[in-house]
Amino acid sequence: MNRPNAPKRDWVRVKPGERPVALPEKPEHDDQKLLTLLQSAKRELQGLRLIHLHLSLLKDKSNLDLMSIKRAMQETADNSSYLQVFNLSNDDVIVLYKGIKFSLISDVCSKIEKLLLSRTTMTKQNPYREDSLYSIMELSLNFVSVIRFIEGLQKGEGGDAPVEQTKPPITLEELGKIERAVQMFDLSPFMLNQPVVNIQNPTENEYEYFELYIAIKALEERLSPDFDITANRWLFSYFTSQLDLSVLRALNYGVDFLRGKRLGLNLNLATILSASFVKFDERLTTDLRGNVILEINKTDLIENVSMYKEVVDFAATRGYKICIDGLNDFWVTHMDLEYMACDYAKIIWSPDMESMTEEEIDALQEKVRQQENCRYILARCGTVSGLIWAEKMGISLVQGRVIDNILRKGVLVRDALKTAQVMNDD
Repeated sequence: MNRPNAPKRDWVRVKPGERPVALPEKPEHDDQKLLTLLQSAKRELQGLRLIHLHLSLLKDKSNLDLMSIKRAMQETADNSSYLQVFNLSNDDVIVLYKGIKFSLISDVCSKIEKLLLSRTTMTKQNPYREDSLYSIMELSLNFVSVIRFIEGLQKGEGGDAPVEQTKPPITLEELGKIERAVQMFDLSPFMLNQPVVNIQNPTENEYEYFELYIAIKALEERLSPDFDITANRWLFSYFTSQLDLSVLRALNYGVDFLRGKRLGLNLNLATILSASFVKFDERLTTDLRGNVILEINKTDLIENVSMYKEVVDFAATRGYKICIDGLNDFWVTHMDLEYMACDYAKIIWSPDMESMTEEEIDALQEKVRQQENCRYILARCGTVSGLIWAEKMGISLVQGRVIDNILRKGVLVRDALKTAQVMNDD
């Protein structure tokens, strides 16, 4: 008999003499198992990627969901040299894998997200300020934060702390409006440049080159003040590829800015091989091309290695220089930059680098000394401790807020570094 007001429940038909089948119990968590594995594999992170499924953020959760996810991941494991699934105590799932195409992993994660969100909703943004049920990241770049996350779970801190959301993430419809606006918009007020400076010159502030970049937040306030452009990383990645084309269109109106100045352009690999870049290239003389550094993000390189090889050949033929951006100390130690045929490599400064072991310091210093054709840049350096670290490692080129502040005061960077070293020794 149907009882419309009765509470919903799972009915199991049991034949006489049979025992009811038990519903799946929540599996034991793998917090300590994952933590132990990561700590033991710290020196073997190359090629490892991590998927963080934020199931703790679902309004309604079911252990059957976890079983479905495990099945999907195990099927994907057939294409992998390594894949392991870990259940966390806060109901999240972390997957470590190696040797699977990014497109295949993102497709599987997208299907899992659509399946789960078809019956329930997320309670808030994930810890990375994204409206996504999953995050895919390189373990080497996020090693410390992952360790801290798991340790936080063990201390009962919950891991996924509430995120204060000031603006809703940008929607596909809103992004379409911005795209149309950018095509008719003067980007020049939002095109800024930041110098890369040689900290070893004792007599003057020597500028290696200026990185041209778009002030995204300022552009957001102008074109889409009610939405956060960076909240959805997939839409933001698409937006930056479209923004590249707009930057090239703006640069095509005049190339005099290159005369007497070296400029770094942060572009996607696909943009460099596009018709828009060919048009930009045709307007430059051989001398001017030699003043352009093509800055390529490491993530873009890893996901499009064959395309990177095409860009290297193109750059060598036309006279451009190449900079690989987004490295950390681990990648510098394990990456053959001479083989990658780049002229510059940017290491992103992090205060964690000050606590490197003597063994790690020696390995990094040796790697810096070995490079003959590639020069290192310490980027996003916001403190004088970063300058001291660069000096210690033998890195002569630095970029970041601390350099900007020194230059605004009219002080020699070399003098500021010496003063910082004296104060640090005291």
